[in-house]
Amino acid sequence: MYLTTFSNQDQALCHLFFHCCLEDERFTEPEMESLSGTLVELGLQPKLNIKDELVSYRSYKPSITDETAYLKFLLAFINPVNELALYSYCVELCISDPTLDPREEALLTKIAEILEIEPGIGLIINKLMAQRRAVQLQKIF
Repeated sequence: MYLTTFSNQDQALCHLFFHCCLEDERFTEPEMESLSGTLVELGLQPKLNIKDELVSYRSYKPSITDETAYLKFLLAFINPVNELALYSYCVELCISDPTLDPREEALLTKIAEILEIEPGIGLIINKLMAQRRAVQLQKIF
């Protein structure tokens, strides 16, 4: 189903970000705000109808039977040049709600592996993004 969903990289990136936010089956207010901010920051919001993309994502999400194949498809479509930056956005979206679900941790591990990010570097990025989130929430360094 999702094989015919994308016509450009921006859509694939948007769906990857939805997948990061919805991996734990919840789409909380902080996640929506974080996702909206990210889409605006990256300049995707004027190019895409985010509501339509979310409806599209939700329509095929139940049919994803092999998450690794889905992620490989998305990431191949995106064809990132700055894979560490892309990974850091995924981490940021996964931790935008108060808890990091084990499914989200597994998702981040899969994304890092597909992007060929060494485990040690992936852990550093995870820790960096978690600390940045803590600073944002607690306003202390």
